[in-house]
Amino acid sequence: MSLDDHAEELASDLGVDKQEVTQKLEKMAEYNVPMTEAKQSVRREYGGDSRDTGVPTREIDEISTDDSNVSMTARVLSVGKRSIKYGGERHVIFEGELADQTGKISYTAWEDFGLEAGETVRVGNAGLRDWEGEPELNLGESTDIERVAESLSVPYDVGGDATLAELEPGDRGVTVDVQVLESEQKIIDGRDGETEILSGVLADETTRLPFTDWDPHPQIDEGSGVHIENGFVREFRDAPSVHVSEFSTVTRLNRPVQVAESAPRYEIGEAVDAGGLFDVELVGNVVAVRDGSGLVERCPECGRVVQSSQCRAHGTVEAEDDLRVKAILDDGTGTVTAATSPASGRWPTACSRPSTTTRTTRTLRVTRSGPRTTWSHRQVRGSTACSLRACSPRSSASTTIRAAAASSTPQARSSRTRASTNRTSRRSSRGRSRRRSSR
Repeated sequence: MSLDDHAEELASDLGVDKQEVTQKLEKMAEYNVPMTEAKQSVRREYGGDSRDTGVPTREIDEISTDDSNVSMTARVLSVGKRSIKYGGERHVIFEGELADQTGKISYTAWEDFGLEAGETVRVGNAGLRDWEGEPELNLGESTDIERVAESLSVPYDVGGDATLAELEPGDRGVTVDVQVLESEQKIIDGRDGETEILSGVLADETTRLPFTDWDPHPQIDEGSGVHIENGFVREFRDAPSVHVSEFSTVTRLNRPVQVAESAPRYEIGEAVDAGGLFDVELVGNVVAVRDGSGLVERCPECGRVVQSSQCRAHGTVEAEDDLRVKAILDDGTGTVTAATSPASGRWPTACSRPSTTTRTTRTLRVTRSGPRTTWSHRQVRGSTACSLRACSPRSSASTTIRAAAASSTPQARSSRTRASTNRTSRRSSRGRSRRRSSR
């Protein structure tokens, strides 16, 4: 529903002027107040009952983004907790998923309802918002939460346990057992000034993903196996990234976590359609070598290309010579521009347009066996297609690369515009494919 529709509905219920209601809702929308909370505030202002008794009761698969408020009975699958900056102030919110026998739905609770994973609750007058084309519940001060004694049986696992490969941007309250492959302490310019964080790479038996710890936990140490509870997942350079906060619980395991020895293999077009991956293997032919290949100078600290010994991040440095190769890889389903620097063991860029650069300083392993070259890396990014340089490639060697960029085939040129839709579809299908009887 549009703001005008909400205003008309509310003005009709309250018997007041629609223009006044519209102005009040617009004012609160400027401060990012959820529409449900805004409508409740207007109801109270006009002396109406903010707890609307006309709210329909629905099963989860019946809920759509067109709904304004709903009531339901559901089982709590997960509960996450984190802080956000809202209206210039810090607020603690609770997030997770609810489920019934027909499906599951994400929620955000703006108050502490004391929800616990596994309990069955009756939710009254929950607001709704559109999140990437899917409905999401908003639980606010006008929402009623009632515990139900009889447990609701649902075809989903209770709790946020997941493997790294199962994580999607937007997941909340997740629990993972992982091995810390890389961990680096940094100071960044955050919203509240300089902020100390940890960042690096986590791995399990399914894949590898980057992480950020916003409240550095000493247990997250390179080479350690850790159990992380109440993490959440955001998108970074089109791929999932695990986030750890002050509300997360991190426990060091007394055993290492098994790590996948190889990355999952994708066709290039398939990797692009995924919208963004971090750990992947691509196989194709090197059809061209782009301008920019050859000897370069790099910063010894961050691996950036420097000019006249000047690094953008570290100032004047003693630059190191390096060999960079920008090769165009083609497997018939799409093309990718992959840039590597075998001499230094870094993978500085992966891009598909001359003006687009994805930088990382992950470890690179290079081996050569006859006509085949194997490049292994853990950074993947989908992007739009580039114009191939008109030249005759000197080699058509088959190349295996753990990285991705873009497709230039006609079938894949619209893949970036489909990425968000594909992620949403995968999120829904993942929920269906992971259905198992709860214990």
